[in-house]
Amino acid sequence: MDTKLFFQAIAKFLLGFALVGLLIFLPAWSLAYAQGWLLMAILFVPMFIAGIVMMFKAPELLRKRLDAREKEKEQKAVLALSGLTFAAAFIVAGLNWRFRWLVLPLWASIIAAVVFLAAYALYAEVLRENAYLARTVEVQEGQKVIDTGLYGIVRHPMYMSTLLLFLAMPLVLGSPISLAIMLLYIPIIALRIRNEEAVLEKGLEGYPEYKQRVKYKVIPFIW
Repeated sequence: MDTKLFFQAIAKFLLGFALVGLLIFLPAWSLAYAQGWLLMAILFVPMFIAGIVMMFKAPELLRKRLDAREKEKEQKAVLALSGLTFAAAFIVAGLNWRFRWLVLPLWASIIAAVVFLAAYALYAEVLRENAYLARTVEVQEGQKVIDTGLYGIVRHPMYMSTLLLFLAMPLVLGSPISLAIMLLYIPIIALRIRNEEAVLEKGLEGYPEYKQRVKYKVIPFIW
């Protein structure tokens, strides 16, 4: 086992747990926010399990997933906008629960949690299919076009799964207001895909032909 990679993964996991927890529970001003704990559980328990599996089965993939340093200027802006959107959605969810503006019933949050976990399973399948799946937009040495499995249906199945994940989060937190904020992620991800495809067309052999074969980017028959 790579000790340095292990401690890097644990540090990022704990930092993410603390940051999300603060963004949710501090505005709520209470630890009795049940939907907040529900999101923390379905977000971080599978994340921890996936990290352990990758640590032993695919350490290079884990290393790529931990490296979020973008080289593309446009992608840095996309990441900044995404971060602001997430922070706003989580903060508003906590305030929504605290002041009881428009809170969904617990059963609705549980249904959203099931959708979230299904999207997480989809995300795991994408990771299994594509060993080149870095968090940054780049063409890696020896990279080849993946066109089987989910990649034979849409060109960006990772974004298909993350779109489901991110839109389910506000509903798990019981906040329709936060869902309205999180909808901003759609144009943000569209910008990321546009730049990513430009990079892949330029640097990845066979990608223009792959675009001709697989017409849809994220959602079959829609986008």
